[in-house]
Amino acid sequence: MTKAERKALRKQVKSKHTLLKHEGIETSSTPSKHLFVANAGLGNGVSRDDVDSIFNWFGEIADIVMLPEKPYAFVEYTSVDAAVAACQAMHGRKLKCPEEISTPGITFYISFMEKVPPPISIGSALPPGLIYLEEFIIEEEEQDFLEFFKTQDADCADTQKTLKHRKVKHYGFEFIYGPNNVDLEKPLEGGIPTVCDGLLDKLMAKGYIQQRPDQLTINQYEPGQGIPPHVDTHSPFEDGLISLSLGSQAVMDFRHPDGRHLPVVLQPRSVIIMTGESRYLWTHGITPRKADVVSASSTEGSQDSLTLVSRGVRTSFTFRKTRSGPCQCKFPEQCDSQKKSSQENILLPKSEQEAAQLENKHVHEVYEEIAGHFSGTRHTPWPRVVEFLTSLPDGALLADIGCGNGKYLGINKNIFSIGCDRSFNLVKICEERGHEVFVCDALSVPLRDGVVDACISIAVVHHMSTQERRQHAIQEVLRVLHPGGKALFYVWALEQELHKVKSNYLKEIKMKQRGQQSDSEVENNETVVVENGSQVVQKVSGPDTQGVGTLAGCCQENRSQTSTKTAAGQESRDSSVNESNSSEKPHQVKVGEMNCRTESGAISQKILVVHVNRTKFEQPDLLVPWHLKEKEKRDQTTVGDSKLFHRYYHVFEEGELEVLCQKIPKVRIVESYYDKGNWCAILMKENDA
Repeated sequence: MTKAERKALRKQVKSKHTLLKHEGIETSSTPSKHLFVANAGLGNGVSRDDVDSIFNWFGEIADIVMLPEKPYAFVEYTSVDAAVAACQAMHGRKLKCPEEISTPGITFYISFMEKVPPPISIGSALPPGLIYLEEFIIEEEEQDFLEFFKTQDADCADTQKTLKHRKVKHYGFEFIYGPNNVDLEKPLEGGIPTVCDGLLDKLMAKGYIQQRPDQLTINQYEPGQGIPPHVDTHSPFEDGLISLSLGSQAVMDFRHPDGRHLPVVLQPRSVIIMTGESRYLWTHGITPRKADVVSASSTEGSQDSLTLVSRGVRTSFTFRKTRSGPCQCKFPEQCDSQKKSSQENILLPKSEQEAAQLENKHVHEVYEEIAGHFSGTRHTPWPRVVEFLTSLPDGALLADIGCGNGKYLGINKNIFSIGCDRSFNLVKICEERGHEVFVCDALSVPLRDGVVDACISIAVVHHMSTQERRQHAIQEVLRVLHPGGKALFYVWALEQELHKVKSNYLKEIKMKQRGQQSDSEVENNETVVVENGSQVVQKVSGPDTQGVGTLAGCCQENRSQTSTKTAAGQESRDSSVNESNSSEKPHQVKVGEMNCRTESGAISQKILVVHVNRTKFEQPDLLVPWHLKEKEKRDQTTVGDSKLFHRYYHVFEEGELEVLCQKIPKVRIVESYYDKGNWCAILMKENDA
């Protein structure tokens, strides 16, 4: 036996074991009409046409059976002689590409079988409410649509956007990925292009739609690109989402929350209309791959089996009609309008007990649940925090109050670092990484007064739900700090767009499979530092600040005004923006206040709104969603393939952090600045007199 023959025998034996394990089918040592062909399956890129063209040389084929995602196929001849000839000629031989097969590096290993398993076909069932219109337009119309998009691609490169998974262009309104909605206050010029008039007229004339769409998104997909599974948010759009497929076929996967899966082959020039259950309940998406497994009948006319069809460039026109009121569909569990109206209002606390309860439910319990997922999105240290840590003298003792997963504890190897966090699960992650950590509340840190040389509090204080508790959290950090020591604070900023530059939080979501970095404090690589009249950065002189000037320009004016108000006993500075519009907005809220004052002067408790991720903050106190990955989710509200949690935040306005710090005695602000969508301050604890 030659070396090649021994290799072929080993591969044949291995393939037999694979078949027995996957299908429970044994091969036969006796020649028969039935062949098991390893490496000839849909799972390794071999199509039905490839198998047919190779094996029909040896005789008449009765059937070819190919199974989804399997690396083998079954060939049935009308005679045993033909099967024997095929086995002798093809077993162990590497096929030539592209002369014999379209996939390179394929070698068949063949065995006889007593019978071929029955074929599996992809059914034609559609999700309830889905309308499928095959060949709804003719080829000339298809070319008109494609030529239009090609022209738009060339002429409007400045407005064209390229996501990771495809090229996209919007009309009427920009479709916002992530929340899957639109901003009705920002319509785009031009509306729906006239090239779409004939299609929409035809749909309305035939009664498929009753309202003319006013939003269009054109996507172009290269082979291998796809769409993550999702349901278009209910409240922004009416029933009846229309999608026209052009250029190439693709399989769109519809999935029900109970696990049912219905793949639908979208042929070129076909139209689907998602209505009712298919629009509001089932997710739809396109798996990123270069070929689809489809029924052979969809490409060959009569055969009831599966084959592999390569994808080409596919272009889709998706039409939507925006909604003016709340959605009142029959699926309240999936409906953002109905869930919002049915949920009990969460109020900003008016007592210490209510504040503790709010933070326990919407901060502490949430972080215990999401700790693993949260830690996976927290791996890159922020440069300005690293700068602070590396500036500490050798041998210094650092305390990271609210250390999270401990990403800052090992930055400076020349100092001693300890960390603490309220989340047991985050502390456990720190311990696994070899850090010295313990569990505690940021409002009660079990360290002696003045025991550490430096402290950092990154993204902690903004989780405190009253001004008194935020001030207490800062005081507690300073309590454990040695006189002359420094503390660095970071809090999330209300101003996520500064000097017409958006923070990463507001930038377009990159459509890639990753952790939910977009749901939390934003990380980017630039720090805004502007002096001499800046309204952004404020610097305070001191013995440890080289080249740092006094408060400058407009900032100094705001400071003097604030200092006067603080001396008078007011809780915080007034918002200059709100003052200018006070006649138009009677329900003004001052920075840090817990309550709203109505026109009559009565005090009413403030309702916490749920923030829409990747949008500007509408108020300082809010709930920010966190979508937990499938593998980590617990018993919480379901949203698509994830679980939804709400974390409480108080986002700080410009100057608010400094005002809070100035209320604390024996503390000096060394430096304050804006960094990565956060307001930041370095404080020094002064020596006792």
